Amino acid sequence: MTMPDPSRPTLSPPDPSTGDGPLVRWFWHSYLRPQSGLLAVAFLIMVIEGSTLGALSFMLEPLFDRVFGSGSTGALWLVGGAIFGLFAVRAATSLASKTLLARISQRVAANMQSRLLAHLLRLDMRFFQDNSPGALIERVQGDTMAVQGIWISLVSGIGRDVVALIGLFTVALMIDPWWTLAAVVGTPLLILPAAILRRYLRRKAMHLRDQAGERATRLDEIFHGIQAVKLNRMETHQTSRFDAILSRIVTAETKAAFGRAVLPSLVDLITGLGFVAVLILGGREVAAGTRTTGEFMAFFSAMVLTFQPIRRLGDMAGLWQIGAASLQRIAALFAMNPAHNRPTQGPHPQTLPPRLSFEDVQFSYGDQPVLRGLSFEAEAGKLTALVGPSGAGKSTVFHLLTGLSDPAHGTVRIDGIATTDMALNDQRALFSAVSQDAALFDESLRDNLTLGHTGMDDPQITQALTTAQAAGFIAALPNGINTPAGPRGSNLSGGQRQRIAIARALLRDTPILLLDEATSALDAASESALAMAMEQAAAGRTTLVIAHRLATVRHAHRIIVMDQGRAVEIGTHVELLAQGGLYANLHALQFKDQGNPK
Repeated sequence: MTMPDPSRPTLSPPDPSTGDGPLVRWFWHSYLRPQSGLLAVAFLIMVIEGSTLGALSFMLEPLFDRVFGSGSTGALWLVGGAIFGLFAVRAATSLASKTLLARISQRVAANMQSRLLAHLLRLDMRFFQDNSPGALIERVQGDTMAVQGIWISLVSGIGRDVVALIGLFTVALMIDPWWTLAAVVGTPLLILPAAILRRYLRRKAMHLRDQAGERATRLDEIFHGIQAVKLNRMETHQTSRFDAILSRIVTAETKAAFGRAVLPSLVDLITGLGFVAVLILGGREVAAGTRTTGEFMAFFSAMVLTFQPIRRLGDMAGLWQIGAASLQRIAALFAMNPAHNRPTQGPHPQTLPPRLSFEDVQFSYGDQPVLRGLSFEAEAGKLTALVGPSGAGKSTVFHLLTGLSDPAHGTVRIDGIATTDMALNDQRALFSAVSQDAALFDESLRDNLTLGHTGMDDPQITQALTTAQAAGFIAALPNGINTPAGPRGSNLSGGQRQRIAIARALLRDTPILLLDEATSALDAASESALAMAMEQAAAGRTTLVIAHRLATVRHAHRIIVMDQGRAVEIGTHVELLAQGGLYANLHALQFKDQGNPK
């Protein structure tokens, strides 16, 4: 069996505030309906399993009246064989239904997780700035598993327990309708508590899922920042913060468990009340001789056998609220759309390498303005540098160029085409980027270089590694290029990670090269050697460099000096020094102990 295509169109997710009905319909059409064939088989098997209880209680009447009452040993073997056959059918159907449901549930959960991840990856960077990785992991993993558990319980309850109750109550009605009415006399008393518990459990379930997200976030922060934790002796502090979250989870779990247990406990009380009523009413008729012992035992057994199905169905009401809370959170994620509305197809730059331009661009992170009318131009095939103090908006320029964000006002153009008119895939295909935080995945170095792109042969990879000054240290590794990089590249030094990132950018062979402090983790000798290699790599490309060390951009064709979201100075190294402005001041600060190299 093949997995459903995660990109296949599904029913649009409902507004989570519209109630449970739309959520159920969306879940059915999007995830359960593709499994309807297997689900129908499993349901039929559970119907057979549930019907065995009614048949079992029905067989007790001839057991008591024909065997025990009349002493017929022939009937004993017949009734005994029938009862054994019912247990054999129940065992076989239970095994088959549980196996089928496990298969279906795993496919549904995997499909939901795949589609949810694919959807989240379409959202813009602002979403990931507002939602921590740990919380998102919990949404993709924890919430989907909670939904998986509840729908299995619902299907089992409908296919097995409801059918079992129908069969058992049919037997009871056939024996005596008045006894049956006496058995369920207290059922209306459950209506009000069930309505109250529904709202209580939904609130607790939502709170519990939020706390689970906080737990995942805290663990993610601790393990990713383990070096800082150890160097700053934060073990006790981090443990105490984690313990506080666990304490809230324990409290929330306990309250949720209490809420779930209330209804089954009330069912026990109501069922006990019904048993007493039947015992008094039916016992008198058996004692008076108007009813046989077999009839009473068959009826009483039917009522006893309803006990577990009713309890499971009562517990299901609580389970549904917990699962519905997770389903509501998942639907809320699916209802989110990227902030930018891009076409699936758009114009392409005709001249490569292209010219880049910012025209009165404004951009904010929330209420904090970052770019305040930024305007500049990066010439085609030339090296342009962005310099300036921290917080000037230099990295935001890269985000806007690569479509991680779109400008709130103004226009970013590539070869004269507004980026908002381009398809995102087409826009990003133009760029290779290297940042000071060289992100590597916990895969082999080869995988980190190719990033899933095919068509890169060994000579190309070797050339890129050589240009990036990475071939030497890779050759010394035990498994060479097949050596695992480790979590976040932890098996490599900072300089080695940057070399791999540079080689990866060179392999992409795109017309635009973005470098954000790409050599910051290298020593002076390595930086000098790599700078010459990067100059060769930049030939024939439009290159934009963010630099804090001004010595690395002295030979740029144009230097853009940024401050508070604007381009305050533009020129060459020599021209900017002569102006005696911000660039000259930054240069003097960096080289005050080394003279003032020109």
